[in-house]
Amino acid sequence: MANVPVDHSPTPPAEPEERVVLLDEAGSPIGSAPKATVHTADTPLHLAFSCYVFDTDGLLLMTRRALDKKTFPGVWTNSCCGHPGPGESVESAITRRLDTELGITQVEGLRPVIPEFRYRAVMDNGIVENEICPVYAAVVPAGTVVLPDPAEVEEHRWVAFAEFRRLAQEPGRISPWATLQVADAARWDL
Repeated sequence: MANVPVDHSPTPPAEPEERVVLLDEAGSPIGSAPKATVHTADTPLHLAFSCYVFDTDGLLLMTRRALDKKTFPGVWTNSCCGHPGPGESVESAITRRLDTELGITQVEGLRPVIPEFRYRAVMDNGIVENEICPVYAAVVPAGTVVLPDPAEVEEHRWVAFAEFRRLAQEPGRISPWATLQVADAARWDL
């Protein structure tokens, strides 16, 4: 019998369970829950964010959600969405997700464009999104390389914001939250 080498290197620590912040109807935190268990047919109201990343040439980074996402798989949407963890600011959550989801580490001018945005959307299979979801815009240098995590992003492209807004007017072309958000884009002061 041949000797088989044994790997004695330490096991890397397990990733901490991602949790979302649960909210009451007034938007105040009332606890947290594992993200993996929240999105159901009876999704509780929770905190999220949407971020629109523009480059210095004025193009918007639009992404297509990975095909195995639990909510709205394969749907084109804004640049990045996510959930702040308990005790994490929305801004910190955005920069964290831009890095882990898209490989974007240089962000300038991160600012809220619709701070009070709230929506509820139901998928054909009955799974619900139910979020208070502040909307932010950020700027990156033109030519920024995007390195998407395939578990999060199926594909991406840079487009004129006017093109994205046009897509939002065609039913089902982009995510329901992005459709609502860009309908209010006149307030964004871009």
